Amino acid sequence: MPEQVPASADVQGRESFGSRLGAAMSSRGPLCVGIDPHPALLKSWGLADDVAGLRRFSLTVVEAVASLAAAVKPQVALFERHGSAGMAVLEEVLAESRDHSVLTIADAKRGDIGSTMAAYADAWLRDGSPLAADSVTLSPYLGFESLRPALDLAAETGRGVFVLALTSNPEGASVQHVGGADSVARRITSAAARENERYQSGLGSVGLVVGATVGSALADLDLDLAAVRGPILAPGLGAQGATPADLRATFGDAYPLVLGTSSRDILAAGPEPRGLWEAAQRTLAGLRQG
Repeated sequence: MPEQVPASADVQGRESFGSRLGAAMSSRGPLCVGIDPHPALLKSWGLADDVAGLRRFSLTVVEAVASLAAAVKPQVALFERHGSAGMAVLEEVLAESRDHSVLTIADAKRGDIGSTMAAYADAWLRDGSPLAADSVTLSPYLGFESLRPALDLAAETGRGVFVLALTSNPEGASVQHVGGADSVARRITSAAARENERYQSGLGSVGLVVGATVGSALADLDLDLAAVRGPILAPGLGAQGATPADLRATFGDAYPLVLGTSSRDILAAGPEPRGLWEAAQRTLAGLRQG
């Protein structure tokens, strides 16, 4: 295991991502707003499916919800589809989010080995990178330890990662549930818990992605998410069918770690910033109950 460091700092003395996210969740509430510029949403906002529409859409979301959300989560693929100009908009979104003091989760789902994984880490987690976010989503399906370059760089720079553990898409079970009592998902959660030992107390900086609509899967696979001691990114609120009450029932003792994520349900309230703010406020109120 890496050398343990204080809960609020990494090896260079910076405040850790887990500490910053924990503070944001305490002060603002456990809401993450996805920035998902789907073509259909752009159209519903009266915007063209081009770089100008992408920019208008994304920056409007940041402006509208930054005061309410603990984090925003731009979906990288929906920027990539516009080529280099789209990625330039993503850089602007990340910078604007920093200016608005809202944490960012780059939903890139990167995962590879060796120098390629190191390059992904460099892109999303290195100081000075134009794509540097506060955290990034990672895929562990080449082996959890293949993520080592990102895990270590995140700790060095005070950033974080969210590792895919238990997704709600039907195909996910064919990989994540394999192994029964020693399932792939359980191995991932156990590895994340060990990784968070470098943060001696408080919220660790290695989080998990667990779908809000996984239902009984946590109990079926006997997953102890509270023991991971890292944030749980739970996409699926609203348009995908999950309610805040579902999250409380699904996650149980781990609910205080859950960062509920809503995208389309909030984004559909645009294009006016006030409508987005009100939709985010309603979602946040539900998450705060109970």
